[in-house]
Amino acid sequence: MQVRLSFLDRYLTLWIFLAMFLGITLGNIIPQLPQLIDAFSIGSTNMLIAIGLILMMYPPLAKVKYQALPEIFKDRKSITLSLLLNWIIGPILMSALAMLFLPDKPEYMMGLILIGLARCIAMVIVWNDLAGGNREYGALLVAFNSIFQLLTYSTYAWFFIGIIPSWFGLQSSIISIPFSDIAYSVIIYLGIPFALGYLSSTILPKFKGQDWYQRTFIPLISPITLYALLFTIIIMFSVKGESIMQLPMEVMTIAIPLLIYFMIMFLLSFFISKSMNVPYDKNAAISFTATGNNFELAIAVSIALFGIQSPQAFVGVIGPLIEVPALILLVRLSQFFKHRFYSL
Repeated sequence: MQVRLSFLDRYLTLWIFLAMFLGITLGNIIPQLPQLIDAFSIGSTNMLIAIGLILMMYPPLAKVKYQALPEIFKDRKSITLSLLLNWIIGPILMSALAMLFLPDKPEYMMGLILIGLARCIAMVIVWNDLAGGNREYGALLVAFNSIFQLLTYSTYAWFFIGIIPSWFGLQSSIISIPFSDIAYSVIIYLGIPFALGYLSSTILPKFKGQDWYQRTFIPLISPITLYALLFTIIIMFSVKGESIMQLPMEVMTIAIPLLIYFMIMFLLSFFISKSMNVPYDKNAAISFTATGNNFELAIAVSIALFGIQSPQAFVGVIGPLIEVPALILLVRLSQFFKHRFYSL
């Protein structure tokens, strides 16, 4: 059976552009909108945005089969490779590209680094299915990345943003971020949806059955991620209308290192796996898990640390604009490689 992108996923880039346009339009016709949004703030946290970001993260974490996680450790070669690609090579590569292409734009640099640290736990299932990868193994990698991300993202963000740039003379341009602030945002915007997702995947099937959970509940909640993402984008751009004329050039500035990252990570992952005699179906799962990123988490942390109008949050929004068409092309490339390198 041929796997196809859902209608919502297929036109994700279009929906994001429309949300940007709607936000800018609302910001221009309702000048009081920023004040109305700010009225929902408690301390430094805007409750509207916080609820939206938590809802954005919940569905992909509810899809994870946590109970099957021990199975992944039976294939030590593949899990070691996936760990190396996702948690060492990927963050280092994105950080290097960010510092190389954006040394004079430290806010965009930080936004890209935060994306590189957030490993994919949602759309990777789609890309893996489209490429003919091993669905069960892809789900196991997602489960592993979800837990590893919860445990390490705070430390990674502090190290890659606060420490590494200083080694290259960029410390003067980087804002010092307390580790506690990063940990707090990760606990709120990853910890809460992680707990909800884990409880959903373990408790609901016991009462309603696994078949109901997979066939009814998951399809019901899946669109929430997109709706919450679009809601966040509308709010962000409703207070960002004054920079609309700079938007095309800013998008291009962010797109170039992202596109290079996607291509290098995919090719590197695919051919390292091939050289280790990893079967194609597992190769595809490993490669797309390493190539994709968790833009939802990057957006949530950027907003929590720097604010909804921040350039860092803007980078997170641009991310899926670039990722969707890029990963669709890489799916086709993966299928070509399958016939080229795995044909008998």
